[in-house]
Amino acid sequence: MKAEIITIGDEILIGQIIDTNSAWIAEQFNLNGIEIYQITSVHDNHEHILEALKKAEEKVDLVIMTGGLGPTKDDITKNTLCEYFNTKLVFHQPTFEHIKTRFTKLNIDVNKLNRDQALVPESCTVLFNKAGTAPGLWFEKNDTFFVSVPGVPFEMKYLVEEEILPRLRVSGKAKAIYHKTVLTQGIPESMLAMKLEQWEDSLPGNVKLAYLPSPMAVRLRLSAIGNNENILREQVEAEITKLQKIIPDQIFGFNNETMAEVIGRMLKLNGKTLAVAESCTGGYISHLITSVPGCSAFYNGSVTAYSNLIKENILGVNPETIFDFGAVSEQVAKEMAVGVRKVFNSDFALATTGIAGPDGGTEEKPVGTVWIAVASENDVIALKFIFGDNRERNISRSSQTALQILRRLILKKL
Repeated sequence: MKAEIITIGDEILIGQIIDTNSAWIAEQFNLNGIEIYQITSVHDNHEHILEALKKAEEKVDLVIMTGGLGPTKDDITKNTLCEYFNTKLVFHQPTFEHIKTRFTKLNIDVNKLNRDQALVPESCTVLFNKAGTAPGLWFEKNDTFFVSVPGVPFEMKYLVEEEILPRLRVSGKAKAIYHKTVLTQGIPESMLAMKLEQWEDSLPGNVKLAYLPSPMAVRLRLSAIGNNENILREQVEAEITKLQKIIPDQIFGFNNETMAEVIGRMLKLNGKTLAVAESCTGGYISHLITSVPGCSAFYNGSVTAYSNLIKENILGVNPETIFDFGAVSEQVAKEMAVGVRKVFNSDFALATTGIAGPDGGTEEKPVGTVWIAVASENDVIALKFIFGDNRERNISRSSQTALQILRRLILKKL
């Protein structure tokens, strides 16, 4: 089943609000075997809406519209739908009773505009909206489903989950679909694609691969479409098993896991602890770690040591080391990791020092130069990276890379 999402509202087109509805609907539909063919945004304009409906009907099996069902004069969706489906508005008593009940509980009088929300196109199936006052509207025309829902996100979500998806599941049009995302770190997208070329070319015809790069990771999303979800799951899992043999060191997790969650799970299972010393990342690594629920079980604490005096007085970095090699150096990174491990009495420690930018670089140490060190009881290593000239990206990439190096060290030590 192919679907198009149509969002209605000038506020989207002028950038006043962000269209989060389409992203949510697309995700839910994909999980239910419905392919999103197109997302369209239109003005609160009669002709524009009619044109979008006509074009969508020619291409897809399902059209879902959000917005324009409110009680004010600028909400023209219902009247436009009446024209498109050659019908008229009629009063829907169950909807009006629902509106009166909601308003009575809020101690609000029902006025004419509220009553008008109970007017619905005569030819539609009314979808009860427990979360609000404007009902959803369901039409069928030329083997295409048309659904109109309010633009208020929590009302839209209720109608999709409780009314629309259940109807689509029994329609017989939606295929089974299985998604799984493999999370990789430490290899650029282009190099990863080269390394996976042969594996990618041998994927079954019904399995699609998508590369989803970000400063934090390159995600590999595998999607299989067919008639039996169990078979699709087996297909995808078999391909992931092959993938793990090709890039075992780069894969750190699956789906929505974060690197910090993966590391936290490893540490908790083995009763180990972690401390962090940050200079160029400014506390961002600590933020990632403390975003994990239950992190107090493995995370002892951190020092954000931007100043050399903090490096020396709190972490115990030798002033001569800074003088001889500079604050951004292998030697200082190692001493920071060793020092913070000692301060917090932790099993593992992580340290970063670098030049995030946009200023401060030299010919020898350009902006984006970062040293990352990890330490355990009997081992300390440091690696150098040059990430680029974008400050925010440098901070996020440094943080994620640091966690990946830590993960590899933990794996060797546990």
